[in-house]
Amino acid sequence: MKSRFYLALFMVLTFISLSVISRTVLLFSSFNLINFSIVSIMKIYSVGILYDFIAAIYFVIPFAIYLFLVPSRLFGHKINRFLVWVLFFFQINIIVFSCFAEWFFWEEFGKRFNFIAVDYLVYTHEVIHNILESYPVGFLLISVVILSGIICYLIYGISGGFKKIFALQESFLQRVKIGIFFIILPVIFFYSFDKQKFSEICVNEYNKELCKNGIYSVFSAFRHNTLDYDEFYKTENIGKVMSHLKELLGFNDNYEKHIRKKGKEFRYNIQLIMVESLSAEYMGAFGDKRGLTPNLDKLTEKSLFFKNFYAVGTRTVRGMEAVALSVPPTPGRSIVKRPDNHNMFSAGFVFKEKGYENKFIYAGFGYFDNMNDFFSHNGFIAVDRTDFKKNEITFSNAWGACDEDLFNKVLKESDKSFQKGKPFFNFIMTTSNHRPYTYPEGRINIPSHTGRAGAVKYTDYAINDFLRKASEKPWFKNTIFIIVADHNAHSAGKTSLPVWRYKIPLIIFAPYIVKQGKVFKLASQIDIMPTIFSLLNWSYISRFYGKDILGQNFNERAF
Repeated sequence: MKSRFYLALFMVLTFISLSVISRTVLLFSSFNLINFSIVSIMKIYSVGILYDFIAAIYFVIPFAIYLFLVPSRLFGHKINRFLVWVLFFFQINIIVFSCFAEWFFWEEFGKRFNFIAVDYLVYTHEVIHNILESYPVGFLLISVVILSGIICYLIYGISGGFKKIFALQESFLQRVKIGIFFIILPVIFFYSFDKQKFSEICVNEYNKELCKNGIYSVFSAFRHNTLDYDEFYKTENIGKVMSHLKELLGFNDNYEKHIRKKGKEFRYNIQLIMVESLSAEYMGAFGDKRGLTPNLDKLTEKSLFFKNFYAVGTRTVRGMEAVALSVPPTPGRSIVKRPDNHNMFSAGFVFKEKGYENKFIYAGFGYFDNMNDFFSHNGFIAVDRTDFKKNEITFSNAWGACDEDLFNKVLKESDKSFQKGKPFFNFIMTTSNHRPYTYPEGRINIPSHTGRAGAVKYTDYAINDFLRKASEKPWFKNTIFIIVADHNAHSAGKTSLPVWRYKIPLIIFAPYIVKQGKVFKLASQIDIMPTIFSLLNWSYISRFYGKDILGQNFNERAF
């Protein structure tokens, strides 16, 4: 205790101690998923403490700078002692808050903070309201403050209020000699421990995540949210790659292929319902026994039902780009969120060339994840919550109006297109099957705000209600309804890619147009539009990577 920087060291030790406790809680919360061998546990805690220490050194920088700047003649003053304890208490609050927040993030994603957390920090309106509607935030914040106060009280008692430290008289040179380490160490760590590679010593994905530190992970994710492709991904000669691509997809020298169909082209209306997080694991048609999707299960018996169909990724924008652009998932960010994503070869423009009126209809605010900008510049008219009149919203939460309100809006927009004498293509995105899992009471036998099961069942109810109302419309017999998930509900598993979790339903319902049946071919979201265009018997020029699932030469694979 010969230096004031002992205070910073104490902060580092407190940070590490709380991080180890948090890691232990997360470990036992996933008891059945962790590799519990002695070697594995040693790896988790040895690598984990290393990252805790690195994160703590970063974390303590502001506190260390303050300690360095205060002159010796003022360091023992009661005002400075008060400010030091305020800073100490404030930083302890941040650590405890992080532990609480990470518990809920782990519960939802089975991961430490990652790029999802970074993306969510951008969209504060949806995320903050989602948190407020999902959790007892007031109680949790009070708990954080009380627990932080208890920790500070214990530290005060153990250290004797750091009286000996506040009595020290250190010269500027003495402060520089010790304080410089709190600057040099972060610089060394910044360039030496960049991408959490040490966590790769574990095979089990849960073990890998437990090796990490939450605060370190969120800043690492922020730092690497945009990547230099050539630096981080293996590449080959572009001429060789494009030659191979042409061979695989049947492209000509302009990287196009001419899809030619004989006979009459049809102008059926298309209602594509992209359902939030509808994993196959929730549906009785895939073996679930909970009865969460009674209406969709019945619908599969009247539809063309694809039983071996997979999502391309774990985010809504991944499903959107796969369906609208028919491209496999690219490394890094989704195309929907990238710059220069206007006027791409999209399904919207193919429909437009055939005389369709296309609308992207969403009950939330479409600025989220750049959805409105993407769709409005790729052949669609964007219709979002800002286009809903007050009397058109009967129930809403952080993510938007409930699915019933969304589908009622779809009916109105469909009527408008029909009255213009135009065939229409509506790309509909639902929101109700998303935390906080709230929806209108009295619709189903599971109370609102009780979990995912109720949200799934409510969405099932809302889709059935929509189809019932649509059946009374003059355009119904001439319409194809497509129901598909945007992505799976969970992506965490013992392996880096738990394939079974990515299975989702694809249902094509058109009782007057499409014959019912089951399709067992392996396929993914990029194949939806080529398949629909085939059902419409369209000839068109294509740059799609996807192919017609129903075609005789379809090569079974899923991205």
